[in-house]
Amino acid sequence: MRFEFKLPDIGEGVVEGEVVKWLVNDGDQVVAEQPVVEVMTDKATVVIPSPKAGKVVSRTGTEGQMVKVHSILLVLETEGGASVGVSAPPVATAPAAAAPVSPVAPGIAKPPTVAPAATRSPALVSQPVNQLTAAPGTLRAVPPLEANEQRVRATPVTRKLAADAGIDLRTVSGTGPAGRVLKHDVLALVDGGEAPTVAPARAQAAGRIERIPLRGLRKRIAEKMQRSKRTAAHFTFVEEVDCTRLVALRNRLNTALSKQDDGGKLSFLPFIIKATVAALKKFPNLNASVDDETNEFVIKHFFNIGVAAATPDGLIVPVIHDADQRSLRELAAEVQRLGADAKAGKSALPDLQGGTFTITSLGQIGGLFATPVINHPEVAILGVHRMRPTPVVRDGQVVIRDILWLSCAFDHRVIDGSVGAQFTYEVIKYLEDPELLMLELS
Repeated sequence: MRFEFKLPDIGEGVVEGEVVKWLVNDGDQVVAEQPVVEVMTDKATVVIPSPKAGKVVSRTGTEGQMVKVHSILLVLETEGGASVGVSAPPVATAPAAAAPVSPVAPGIAKPPTVAPAATRSPALVSQPVNQLTAAPGTLRAVPPLEANEQRVRATPVTRKLAADAGIDLRTVSGTGPAGRVLKHDVLALVDGGEAPTVAPARAQAAGRIERIPLRGLRKRIAEKMQRSKRTAAHFTFVEEVDCTRLVALRNRLNTALSKQDDGGKLSFLPFIIKATVAALKKFPNLNASVDDETNEFVIKHFFNIGVAAATPDGLIVPVIHDADQRSLRELAAEVQRLGADAKAGKSALPDLQGGTFTITSLGQIGGLFATPVINHPEVAILGVHRMRPTPVVRDGQVVIRDILWLSCAFDHRVIDGSVGAQFTYEVIKYLEDPELLMLELS
C-alpha cells in the first residue's frame, strides 16, 4: 500500500520548515526509524526518521524549499492494505522533564523543558536557530493563509512581520532566492520606501561567479544577526587585561594535572567563565534578556554560559548549564565535549538552549579586539581576544607582561555605559588577581 508520511509538529508555534537535506532518494528502500530528511525551523534543525519501512515513491520539496506542517513529506510503498496518510509524531517524544536550572524570580517565565539526555533519540540532532528560547508563547503560530498568499515564498517571521504591518505579501517583490520575500523587503515598505530590487545579472565568463544559496544554518545565522543589530542598541567597551599572574597559575595547575592518572589540561576559557560568572553575580542585570513581545526585561537567577563555537557550517553557541556550580576541571571537560559535538554536527538540542550570557573567543586568531554582536535576546556578550607578550609600564619601568584585550558589547536600551564598564572591570579584577578567582570555585 502507499503510505503518506506528513511533516509532524516539530516545535511549538512552528507552521513550516525548510528542507535542508534529503537523506534518501526516490526508489530507495528504507527501514523504520531510518533518518530520511533534515528540516530546519525557526528553532532548530532536526533529523526526521521514517515511521515505517518501505520503498520511497516520491518526496515533497527540494533542498531549500519550505514545507508546511502536516503536509505530505514522503510517500512510501509498504506492504499491507489500503493507502493511508499519517502525520507521525516528531523524534524524541519521551515525557519531558524540567531542565536542571535554578529557580527564577517570581513572575519570570521558566526556561523551556526538554527531554532528559537518557531519553533523547539519537536521531534528533540539532543546530541552533535561537539558542536562547524565550518564554512559552513568544514564538506564535502564523494564522492560516489564503490560497494565493501561500504561493508567496517567505518565512513565518517574514509573514508575521508583513501581517502586523498590514502588507499583502503578494504586492512585495522578493529579493531572495527564487523570488522569496525577505524581512528587509517588508521592512523597506514599513519604513515608507520601496522594496529593494535585484539588478539584472550581467553576462559573465563561465566559472568567474559562483552563486551559493543562503539556506540552512548560514541563513538562520544571518537572520539572527540581522535581528540582533536591528533590535538591540549596541555599544562596545574595550579594555586590556594583565594576565601574567593568571598564566603562572594555569601553568602550575597544568603541571599538577599532568602527574595525575587522567592527565587533562586547562585552557584559559574555564578561568574566564568563572570570572564572568563572578561578575554577573555582582551585576545581575547583565545575566538577562529582553522579551520584545511583552516589552519586559527578564533577569535570570541561574548562570547558563554560552560559548560560541566555530563549525564547518557556521557559528553556533553551545551552553554550559549551571556554570557557577562547576569546578575548573568540570568546565574544561564540558567545553571540550560541547566543542567536539558542535564541530561534528552532533549538538543535542538541550545543549543549545537556555543560555543567559555568551562568551565568544577566537583564541590565537582573535586579533587585538573586535565588536561582537549580542546573542539575541540576551543583553550583553563578552569577546575574548589574543593574548600576547606586550611591553608595558609598571612602577616607572618598561616590562613584558601577558596582555589580553576584552571587548564587551551591551544593549544600551537596558544597560547603561557605566554599568557595562563596571562589569568589564569586575571580570578583569578576577583575571588579574587569580587568588580572588579561586574563592569563586565550586
